[in-house]
Order: sequence, then structure tokens, then C-alpha cells
Amino acid sequence: MISYATVTAKKPISSCFIFAFLFFSSQNAVVSLNQVSNSQPVARPLKKLDKHVVLLISSDGFRFGYQFKTNLPNIHCLITNGTEAETGLIPVFPTVTYPNHYSIVTGLYPAYHGIINNNFVDPKTGDVFTMASHEPEWWLGEPLWETAVNQGLKAATYIWPGSEVRKGSWDCPKGFCQHYNSYVPDGDDDDRVDTILRYFDLPSSDIPSVITIHFNDPDPQGHQVGPDDSLITEAVVNVDRLIGRFIDGLEKRGVFEDVSMIMVGDHGMVGTCDKKLIVLDDLAPWIKIPSGWVQNYTPLLAIKPPSGHDAKDVVDKMNQGLRSGKVENGKYLKVYLKEDLPKRLHYSDSYRIAPIIGLVDEGYKVEQKKSKGKECGGAHGYDNAFFSMRSIFIGHGPLFSRGRKVASFENVEIYNLICSILGLKAAPNNGSDEFASKVLLPRK
Repeated sequence: MISYATVTAKKPISSCFIFAFLFFSSQNAVVSLNQVSNSQPVARPLKKLDKHVVLLISSDGFRFGYQFKTNLPNIHCLITNGTEAETGLIPVFPTVTYPNHYSIVTGLYPAYHGIINNNFVDPKTGDVFTMASHEPEWWLGEPLWETAVNQGLKAATYIWPGSEVRKGSWDCPKGFCQHYNSYVPDGDDDDRVDTILRYFDLPSSDIPSVITIHFNDPDPQGHQVGPDDSLITEAVVNVDRLIGRFIDGLEKRGVFEDVSMIMVGDHGMVGTCDKKLIVLDDLAPWIKIPSGWVQNYTPLLAIKPPSGHDAKDVVDKMNQGLRSGKVENGKYLKVYLKEDLPKRLHYSDSYRIAPIIGLVDEGYKVEQKKSKGKECGGAHGYDNAFFSMRSIFIGHGPLFSRGRKVASFENVEIYNLICSILGLKAAPNNGSDEFASKVLLPRK
């Protein structure tokens, strides 16, 4: 572990750490002064920039708790000097990458923004959505970059899901819209950071007001080894290094304290193993579920029976078998008509969602047939009520209180929060109008 002394010997102390020292060393005085004057903290004035800029950073699969795995000085610098969701950010259901990234930037639940899973079939057209689908008819709602451009602001994106889609006034402008590449060679993450930092070298009027960037880590490592392996620790150390690269680059340009830096994840991660399997073929004594009916197996089971088969009858027979005690691990899967799913999931009001949805317990998987393979790793996509699916929210900048903890909230609130920072009129969404005022400092 690198000591604080080692870090400070190599380079000047970041203003982030200076503010942390001043903040915590003066807490008693601040409390006393506030008690006397009844004054409330307000947003800090911009020092160099002439407008608010939001830098939204996503670390894919950054489960809540990863920030405590080891010494992560840069992430904790943001936490200490900013506002944190104390027990994590709650993802939307299903807790997978594309639906959640698009919910963050639209404020809509997947049933309303249309990206109901990473992969799915449109039942009306038979067309298949994949993570390479950029046709605008898939992507509903109004993402943040489109909202900004509609109202005269500039925006920039770096491989954020949905940002390559040319939709409305957003045309994915060259130099400000970096395309997704699933292969990320060593050093490419540094290039991503440096590309973003170079925007701050532009004339003030050309600096984008909204900048979004997506890092792949630590999601692939989580799938490979689960959330508790040393490989995860290495991955989050690298993420922390990238955050430090942002901080250093912004400080060198004199704008770190002016930029609203928001760090989030899209979902968490839980360990899985083959002993936690539910096999659909084991339901054959009650009902046969052919593979052709299944649109998605796990962790979200999605079934669309062909015409001539009553969906309710299928659900009843599946649940009868699962509750019989004769299907291995059957009690860990419950099947619903989509309209009967718990309302808190907000996962029924779209024709794209299959008529039958199965929810598995934490860490369990559904497969068609028994396999001889033995595989342990990690997964996400489960009910967002599971704590293991939570991620992080950290806000740092002139409108965020220093050292403040707020209660956990759903990520559909972030769109309105960013619109409030930038003074934008938000498009219709599922977030609450009053949320921003509860998290942000009031302006003078």
C-alpha cells in the first residue's frame, strides 16, 4: 500500500486533499458558527469557467462497497469533498448495463425508454436489439446530450450507451462523440481521459456543458471471478487511478473546483456458481418449456409462448412445479405474468417486455438443460432490491456539499439533477421534480 507520505513526496498535494484537511479540521467551528448564525451553505461561485460543466463518469459494474476494498485516494478525495449516496445508488430493473446507462441519462425506467435489456426481440417486427443497435426507433425518451443541444448547449460523449444514436437534434458530432469499441487495449482508458481533458483547452464557448464517459472496469473482472477476488481490487485501483488523472488534469487547467464531477456505476455484482442452478427441463412433468419460447434465461427469465398457449396457464404450471419440492432449487425462482410483477420494478408497461417474467433469487441462474461444466464467477441483472446490485453515486463540485451523505436513491433521479445544475428544462421523465433541491446546494 502506498503511504500518504510517499504520494506527497512525488507531487504537490492536490487541492482535493487540502480542502479535505480544512473541512474536517474545522468541523466543530463550522457547526458552532451555523448554530449561532443559522446560515445555510450555498453553492460556491465559479472561479475560472464562465458556465457550469457536468462531467458524468460511469464505472461499469462498480458495486457499492468496492470503494472500501483498498486505498483509493482519488475516489475518497471526491467522497470527502463532495456528496455521496451513503448506502449506494439503486439501479433500475433489470440491473444490466444498457437499460441502466440509458435510465441515468433519460430519467426513464426501461419500460418507457425502450431499452428493456441488453438484448431482446421486438415482438411486433421480430427485429433483434443488440448492444450494436443504433437505429433511433429503439431508443425512446430524450437523453441528456439531446436535451442540452436542444437548448443551445454543447455536449460530448465517450462510448456511453445510446450516445452514438443520431436522434432529434443530436447528430453524434465528430470529435465530440466517441464510438464504442468492446475491445479496450492497454492504455486506451488513459486516452479516453485525455480526450475529455482536451475539451477544457478549447475556448470557453466551445467547452461542452455536458460530458459523459463510460469505463468498462470492473465489470469484466466481476463476471470472471465474482466480487470478492483480488482481481477486482486491481480493477478498482485502476479506476481510482483514472479518477486521479481527471483530477490532476482539471487542476492543471485551474477548473477542478468549477466542474461538477459525478461518478456513478450502473449496477453491482454477486458471486455465482453452478450449484445454484434452476433447469427448465426439470419442469417437464408439469409443462414443457421449449428453448424457442425463451427470450432470456438469466438472471431475468423472459418467456413468450407462441399463439395458442395461454400465458397464465404457463405461469400457473411453472409455479406449481417450482413449488413442488421436486425441482432442484425450484423455490428460488418465481414466475409472473409481467402485469403481476411487483410495481416497484416498473417493468410491465412496454409491449417489448415478454409476457412471462421469472425472478431468480440472488446468485442463482436459469438454464435450459443440465450441464456438466463447473463454472463460478459473477453476475448481475437481479432484482434491484438486492443490496449486491447497488452501485455508487459521488458528486463533487460547486453545487455539492462537502462531506455530505444522502440516502440511497434510484438512478432515474440523476437526469433531473444534472438538468438543474445546468439550468436546463428537463424532458418528461420518471424522476421527481424536487429531488435536485434536496441534494444540491442552493444558489446565491
